[in-house]
Amino acid sequence: MAGLTTHILDTHGGRPAAGVAVSLRRIGPEGAETLTETVTNADGRTDAPLLTPEATQPGIYEIDFAIGPYFRERGVTLPEPAFLDVVTVRFGLSEVTRHYHVPLLASPYGYTTYRGS
Repeated sequence: MAGLTTHILDTHGGRPAAGVAVSLRRIGPEGAETLTETVTNADGRTDAPLLTPEATQPGIYEIDFAIGPYFRERGVTLPEPAFLDVVTVRFGLSEVTRHYHVPLLASPYGYTTYRGS
């Protein structure tokens, strides 16, 4: 199964991060093109893939994860400005017949990402 998916885990609260705004862009020679804007569900995942197999093309992409607003909405006290507000992950897709999964593990002061399966 090809395409692109994501999920977010709140490592501060120890649960999936529901309600996080997620935006996907493709970076091209003319600049960035927004492909998808969505919000994570109760499982910290998007209801649909960020890219379907048919829409997946080789190239450079960015996912924005709006974690600052997520933590504020949950009553986490953050400084102004927050240390992390929007986490942007830039990555390349080269093998469009393979599935790409880009998870984010986030707290108010740090994050980790990796190529998942």
